[in-house]
Amino acid sequence: MSDERPTSGGEGGGERPERPERPERPERPERSERGGDRKFFAKPKFCQFCADKTLTIDYKKVDLLRKYVTEEGSLRPRRQTGACAKHQRIVAAAVKQARHVALLPFANRGID
Repeated sequence: MSDERPTSGGEGGGERPERPERPERPERPERSERGGDRKFFAKPKFCQFCADKTLTIDYKKVDLLRKYVTEEGSLRPRRQTGACAKHQRIVAAAVKQARHVALLPFANRGID
């Protein structure tokens, strides 16, 4: 019998094989070398109804309500339209009322 004990539960020794080193990442080039400034600049959105107090939301103003409806017929979210929560709720109610009166379509189905 020998005095050596296995270091792990199985045969073959208990040491891990060494991992190969990863190649270092190249440093990122400066912004001017990457292609200039940002190509997309998000302008700050504001509620057009809060800015213009004379503008009213009515179900009969179909041209105004079409800006808040996608081509498929669903309502655009606030993050796209920029409307505040209060006016977005009023716009949603006006779009639903215009759909009910058949001024706006429920869904824009294409001809197949």
